Amino acid sequence: MNERIAPSLLECVAPATSQVIGHVKIASPDEVRSAVERARAAQRGWGALPVATRVERLLAFREKLLEARDELAEALTTECGKPRQEALVTEVAPLAALIGHYGIHAADVLAPRTIPLRLLKHRRSRVHYEPRGVIGIISPWNFPLLIPFGDAFTALFAGNAVVIKPSEHAPLIALKVKELWDASGHDPDLLQIVPGRGDTGQALIESGVQKIVFTGGVETGRRVAASCGRALVECVLELGGKAPALVCEDANLELAARAITFAGFLNAGQACISVERVLAHEAIHDRLVERIVHHAQRLRLGGPEGIWDVGPLIFPQQLETVERLVNDAIERGATVRCGGKRAERTGDFFEPTVLTGCEPDMPVVQEEIFGPVVPILRVRDDEHALQIANSLPLGLNAYVFSKNPDRAQRLAARLEVGSVVINDVVTDYGSPEVPFGGVKNSGYGRVHGTEALRAMSSVKHVSSDRMPAVSALWYPYGERSEETVRRLVGSLFSRRTLLGRVLDRL
Repeated sequence: MNERIAPSLLECVAPATSQVIGHVKIASPDEVRSAVERARAAQRGWGALPVATRVERLLAFREKLLEARDELAEALTTECGKPRQEALVTEVAPLAALIGHYGIHAADVLAPRTIPLRLLKHRRSRVHYEPRGVIGIISPWNFPLLIPFGDAFTALFAGNAVVIKPSEHAPLIALKVKELWDASGHDPDLLQIVPGRGDTGQALIESGVQKIVFTGGVETGRRVAASCGRALVECVLELGGKAPALVCEDANLELAARAITFAGFLNAGQACISVERVLAHEAIHDRLVERIVHHAQRLRLGGPEGIWDVGPLIFPQQLETVERLVNDAIERGATVRCGGKRAERTGDFFEPTVLTGCEPDMPVVQEEIFGPVVPILRVRDDEHALQIANSLPLGLNAYVFSKNPDRAQRLAARLEVGSVVINDVVTDYGSPEVPFGGVKNSGYGRVHGTEALRAMSSVKHVSSDRMPAVSALWYPYGERSEETVRRLVGSLFSRRTLLGRVLDRL
């Protein structure tokens, strides 16, 4: 984490106009600790409520969010440069869907669960899912509504309180939701925002929270994991991605081209599940490139007024990273089929770019771009595509395009990622029913789905008696009891005995 002493204010800049749109006070370490303590006090009452009561109140707040959907979309457009339609489709709608999903299923998912015991039939075992306490969320700038508040509402359904440290590059939308929360009549201490930079995140980790959910880059994730380890705080890490799109020779090329264009340039390419590598079978490579370029050339740069398709990058340093990777690829022999440079206009814009002639060892293929750039590689066959796809240490998302369902499933089974989407793109993160997360350097733990809701809970096992305890196995030991136990162990667990075979089937 960044240990330097930060200024007392964050300056918020609109990336489409480079104009300052606000200033936000940075929370000091003492203020972070105070926020966590207030959250802890508020959580006691919230966690004691029946799940059904929490569900009712959170669904009521969802109505407030939906009533403010235009205001939220406008705030995302101003602060992040998103097209308004994109803000609604990729942030407001999935958040509403997640709240609705848990509203339906939380009571069942969090209900105590009976575990049948194979041998100890005189005991009854139940697992209870209890609130952890206070959940700390450290969130990124690319989806500053959906990501932190998706995790926050998962935690709230489970009976926890939440403290969010939003990205220093996009804190205003989090504060806007906080205003809506406070105005809706909820306890303001139950959901709190602590703006700041890396040192604020460090303070949150060290503040006594029961869990941290971090979304961001790999190197920062390593530091977060180390800090959580020192504090013995459990964490979920959703880190970088370099999603490959494997396009087989039997794919629907128009579908694949439109999907890749959408997933490559959505949010100006600033998504961990963006298509960042296209692995096109040599038999269809040229035709696929033609169709992708056709669609990419029609995308409109713009913001903040009117209607446009691709907005700016979030800040100048990200623009410089994209420019560096593209220029390096050109120097190494890649061909720019469209775009390839900064847009000649105010703001942090880079033209939607398609590169061909890319090789696996190029930095643009190796590193996460996080910008509107789609590198395309020619592959010989499925094995060649899999070798390139799995060669990187990142493993978050992948896409497969094929008309043959069995072939697509075989490829999906061999891709070293957390999620595979077949003949579609980016629908997995927007589906609240399914667990989302990565393998390898893309992190660990999952958000969304049943797994995430239960993971926001403390698991308690309670064993109770159904019949008297088997006290014959207790002290004192003796030669006779030892021989009885020896024979019993062999009978119970060996597949050579009838009893053993029966128990193995229970």
